[in-house]
Amino acid sequence: MKELYKKGLCFALALSLLLVTAGCGSSEGQTGTPDGQGQDSVPVNESANTDENIVNIGITDSLGGLNPFTNDQTWINKYAVDLEFLPLLELDGDLNFQPMLADSITTEDNINFIVHIDENATWSDGTPVTAADVEFTFCRLASPVIANTTLMLYAFEGTDDNGFVTEGADSVEGITILDEKTVQFTTKYPLALTSFENTYALYFHTLPKHVLEKYSDEELMTLDWFNHPDVISGPYMVTDYDVDHYISYVANEGYWKGAPNIEKLNFRIIDSSQIYAGLQSGEIDVTHHTMTAIPQEDYENIEALENINVVYGSPITNQSVFIQTANIPDKRVRQALLYAIDRNQILEQLMKGHGEIVDGFLSSAGPFYDETIVPTPYDAEKAKALLAEAGWDGSQTLRFFVNSGDGAFVNAAQIMVAQWAAVGIKAEIQTVDLATLMTTAGTMDYDLFAVQYTYAPVDPYPDIAWLLGGEGSWTGYSNEEINEALAASQTAASTDEIKELYSIVDRKVQEDVPMFSAYIISGQGAVNKRLTGVNANVYGFFANVHEWDIVE
Repeated sequence: MKELYKKGLCFALALSLLLVTAGCGSSEGQTGTPDGQGQDSVPVNESANTDENIVNIGITDSLGGLNPFTNDQTWINKYAVDLEFLPLLELDGDLNFQPMLADSITTEDNINFIVHIDENATWSDGTPVTAADVEFTFCRLASPVIANTTLMLYAFEGTDDNGFVTEGADSVEGITILDEKTVQFTTKYPLALTSFENTYALYFHTLPKHVLEKYSDEELMTLDWFNHPDVISGPYMVTDYDVDHYISYVANEGYWKGAPNIEKLNFRIIDSSQIYAGLQSGEIDVTHHTMTAIPQEDYENIEALENINVVYGSPITNQSVFIQTANIPDKRVRQALLYAIDRNQILEQLMKGHGEIVDGFLSSAGPFYDETIVPTPYDAEKAKALLAEAGWDGSQTLRFFVNSGDGAFVNAAQIMVAQWAAVGIKAEIQTVDLATLMTTAGTMDYDLFAVQYTYAPVDPYPDIAWLLGGEGSWTGYSNEEINEALAASQTAASTDEIKELYSIVDRKVQEDVPMFSAYIISGQGAVNKRLTGVNANVYGFFANVHEWDIVE
């Protein structure tokens, strides 16, 4: 099972680094700023929103595109497509899977997953959404011509090691149509139901076969139809977009779950330094924890705005520090690195207390968090004793790679390096942009590096299994006890049993320290008080977007 996720590193990065900019406290956002060129686009700080039935969502991520066949699954791309083509399921704010296009997903053997499409689900032209649409979409996503690996479809029967099917295939062994509204997915090996739901159902955007089947795979890769589709299953359809500036939507009046109350939505892609001013003026109505990087220095100012309700998200994004254990093989030295840091001081001073300190991977936001695992305390004397015991002579200088775009952690890293120096560990910070940081991570040519990393609370298995996957992983660390616990988690029968297995992992990671969490972030989100019905949670934010409304 672990091999699935080792092959799927690109996918794991796409999902797990979804929040890599949101809430990072940097004022270095995207370079593009709204220029009013889009339909219904209004430049921030220029004038108030004069059309009361438009909602502007301020975003600091950049859009990759709107074609589900070629997109990765970063949050902005997922949500941008979700509004038009519903995922099978969605997570809500309480981390429960909620029906979207599918009204149920079940399995009796963790091999065959039965997906039932809601009987009421229709395309905007009135055509029912069917199992044939699901099969068509799967075959096109698995096409070697389209060659999109982000969904890791090699888990399913009939696909090769890259997740591809035979070129031009209209069917595949791993997809069986049971009736018009029911389809069966069959995997090559056991997969926990939550893994199927979280890895596939959340990101599988079913597309209309009756509209797209006339196009070749080559044509689908660049089809202009996706930029202004006229047949959708979701609440909104795109009217115009610019990858660096905006996405404009209009309501699908025939949405089968109910016509949206808000006539038009805009995603406004702006620099993070503009968020406060946009919220203050009313140019921005909503920000979201996973797509909007609000500078930490603006948090209190935004809290003070009379027209805004502020919501802090669940602590789900780890500021993770990975140790290349091949370069620091003595676990006593790794333990000393952790004991030497006053993480609570960093959390309070730099994050204003908006977050938490844990050991291991899991935060209190998830169902598998073990509250009995007490985080390693700050103890400089203990760190010195461990170094002495390990024979550390202080001559080695550790190379500590940090994302230059994460202003809060650059400051935190400076505190950490000073605290390490106080116990006899020399470290040198090397700040690089995110792309360079990820390239460096792939080379294994570092001693430590830090990046914001979100371990999906309901299914942390893929990321943990890879990160602790031994040689070639970011830590270079592997442990048989951890491997057995992770494998068992995929067939465990209850949440309590899974929790016990992940506790084994986190306790062993606390003991051997191949990585640690500097802190876990609770990002800030904001909603204009003129809006009602907005579930301002990290997860499930747009699941009920058709119910959003404007206060009269």
